[in-house]
Amino acid sequence: MTQIFDAPTHTDQYVRVAQLADVQKAGSLLVRSANHTIALFYSDNRVYAIDNRCPHMGFPLHGSTCKDGIVTCPWHYARFDLASGGTFDSWADDVPAFPVEIRDGEVWVNLAPPANPYAHQRQRLQDGLEQSISLVIAKSTIALLDMGTNATEPFQMGLEFGVRYNKAGWSTGLTIHTCMMNLLPYLDAEDKPRALFQGLSAVANDSAGAPPQFVVHPLPNSNVDLKTLKSWFCQFIEVRDSEAAQRCLVSAIRMGASSEQIADMLFAAATDHRYIDIGHTLDFINKALEALDAVDWQGAELVLASLVSGLASASRMEESNSWRYPIDLVAILTSAFEQLPTALAAGEAQRGTWSSQDELISILLGEDPQAIANSLLNALKSGCTEEQLASVVTYAAALRVARFHTNNDFSDWNSAHHPFTFANAVHQGLRRVPSVELLRGVFDAAMSVYLNRFLNVPPARLPEAKDLVENPEELLKQLPDLLDRQQQVNETGKLVARYLYSGGAVERLMAMLGKLMLRENRDFHVIQEIEAAFRQYSFLGHTDAGIHVLVAAARYLAAHSPTMRSQGQTYSIAERLQKGDRLFEE
Repeated sequence: MTQIFDAPTHTDQYVRVAQLADVQKAGSLLVRSANHTIALFYSDNRVYAIDNRCPHMGFPLHGSTCKDGIVTCPWHYARFDLASGGTFDSWADDVPAFPVEIRDGEVWVNLAPPANPYAHQRQRLQDGLEQSISLVIAKSTIALLDMGTNATEPFQMGLEFGVRYNKAGWSTGLTIHTCMMNLLPYLDAEDKPRALFQGLSAVANDSAGAPPQFVVHPLPNSNVDLKTLKSWFCQFIEVRDSEAAQRCLVSAIRMGASSEQIADMLFAAATDHRYIDIGHTLDFINKALEALDAVDWQGAELVLASLVSGLASASRMEESNSWRYPIDLVAILTSAFEQLPTALAAGEAQRGTWSSQDELISILLGEDPQAIANSLLNALKSGCTEEQLASVVTYAAALRVARFHTNNDFSDWNSAHHPFTFANAVHQGLRRVPSVELLRGVFDAAMSVYLNRFLNVPPARLPEAKDLVENPEELLKQLPDLLDRQQQVNETGKLVARYLYSGGAVERLMAMLGKLMLRENRDFHVIQEIEAAFRQYSFLGHTDAGIHVLVAAARYLAAHSPTMRSQGQTYSIAERLQKGDRLFEE
């Protein structure tokens, strides 16, 4: 339930607001003083003063029913204790109540602010998470940031709540939450609280009605070395024994394993099988690691333990017909993996000198999976680093989205999307731990790109550097209206490319794309796509490849716009209440 506002810190801000006789006669009287609109109530021979605005959605409380010391808002029937302002309905929030003194037949009200609004808003955010009330989450998030609270604080509250109160483990809600945190640097200041709100609401939605997670204890008095724990962990994931695997992971954390060693353990298990759970599992691991980076690895045990269930239960592409027939891609990859140590050793002396990206891209988008595997191995032999190889494959995956033809079935957007976000996760992972095990994920991503070749038949044209304009900012102003209409995929891609090729500021474009993403109802895949594209652009820079990645993201966003935007309405109400707007007063 909510925390009642603490008593004011000062008692000398009393102002005269009314005659006692007038309040007694009316029963309920509306007064204004020092920018406050106050509802006075006379009940049981006492005068009470509360803010006139119902904290739920701003409806005026003046004239509301008052009985037995309880006032009831006539709109949604939120009930409040007149003396303290405390609500009996957690979705409503407490209403500010003001101490009253009667002096010589006059009503004096203390307008001093409550003692600890920060603690109150933190508690309200916790309430919103626990009961999955979007409006409460929005109001408390906006209020906390307005107080100057660092965005990491509400992010950490959502992270801790999401991993503790969801026995099923890390899923879409926590991934959205982390994506939103990653996107904050790209957003306009006004959109940062909106992004946090969407992430926190996604966590609350995932956790609604879910049982808590209880983490197993580490092995007692164990002297097992990390190499053995990693081997055991992978064995237990292999046989889908999540409890035993979790105990190995927690034991490794307790023995002081570094963040890189823990990441290596998780990524190794995730790439023991091919493209598990169409890439989601590895992406979840990467996002959990990024979330921990954001909070300095506080609460690592609970966060990382939340990954194990999904890792153990994930579908494996060895069991999928598309990876086995008509061409056995798994056999091709198994053979390639056997050659990885030799390929890396051959390229050691030339590391960092490889520059055949264009040639490799052409093969990756081709029709021959064996040639794809061979070209990846040859790149490593020629000095291509693990991170470089992952970057090129991620770009190839982005091109599948950028060249996605709108004659395809709408659901196939996701078929093009999943390899891109998976490849991005592998790329980020290799930047953290460039292991041979995780390098297998690059090959998996390449094969998933190969399997989606039909989505580019015929390929949509990549926008070119033509029809440039002198004032690209005028183009950017057209983007919101364009995404207010359906089926503007190709037009959106052309506008984005034209803007960038004309010298438009990429920071303004990304802020706009973020804004347009946030105005739509929350969509897991759209958020993934935008976040991965922004991350890839940060590496590719203002090159054709970087532009193509943003074109891909913009096209994907356009394909999923517009929506009903009900979440935006909830946020708008919360924002106006925080600004002090009297939404329903003339």
